[in-house]
Amino acid sequence: MNSKPIIKTAMATVMAAFLLLTLQSAKPAKMTRVEISTTAGRIVIGLYDDTPRHRDNFIKLVNEGFYDGLLFHRVIRDFMVQTGDPDSRNAAPGRQLGAGNVGYEIDAEILCPTHINKRGALAAARTGDNVNPLRRSSGSQFYIVTGRTFTDAQLDQMEHQARMQQKQDIFNRLASERRDTIMNLRRNRDQAGLQALQDSLVKLTEEEAAQNPFAYSDQQRDVYRTQGGAPHLDGAYTVFGEVLEGLDTVEAIEKAATDAADRPVDDVKIISMKVLE
Repeated sequence: MNSKPIIKTAMATVMAAFLLLTLQSAKPAKMTRVEISTTAGRIVIGLYDDTPRHRDNFIKLVNEGFYDGLLFHRVIRDFMVQTGDPDSRNAAPGRQLGAGNVGYEIDAEILCPTHINKRGALAAARTGDNVNPLRRSSGSQFYIVTGRTFTDAQLDQMEHQARMQQKQDIFNRLASERRDTIMNLRRNRDQAGLQALQDSLVKLTEEEAAQNPFAYSDQQRDVYRTQGGAPHLDGAYTVFGEVLEGLDTVEAIEKAATDAADRPVDDVKIISMKVLE
């Protein structure tokens, strides 16, 4: 009896099963979808499950109707559009906005380069590192990236800067964990001890950074080259979702005429937001 057809059939079955598993594993993770109805049109965003603090807080505010009636108070062409300032509701024309908040911040969930500031990315706004070294997010303000395209050489430079920032962040964390020791050495004016500790922290920093160096994937590079974004923000802000539908609406908001404070001259307002699933 000729066994070749049986072997071929078995191999075909295995290959088909393997292909099915590959396709299933390649499916993007299910995201919570939120519809944003604005005076410029409709936007649907998806919230990532691996940034649960930001996802859950956003859903809570949406269900409470917090965002209904708020303005896109900061719009910068080829960069982003920003909203979520409660002070923008019924704000008088020309009033400078952006400082409003809900009275709390959210611990950072910066998963970079897993989530990057690509075109259409949804990310949390925050205050600067000088007053917010832990990069906690605003409890309500967020931005949607529009951005611009970048060359490979520019992305190489961005990667280099991100690696330097990664090392600085690691060193700062290690130093913070040894704050009491550092203070004792300073009080005792032990310069040799301080130098030895610094050298050891530099070594630990290099070792930790080498385990997971910042690098864009080929796919992410292609996105920045062809679609665009704001890679200079990568690693510094929590990206917790992305636009699934209505990027044309975001682009329309981006093109609004603005005043010196980047507020649209003619208000662009969120009419309502609702969770779709």
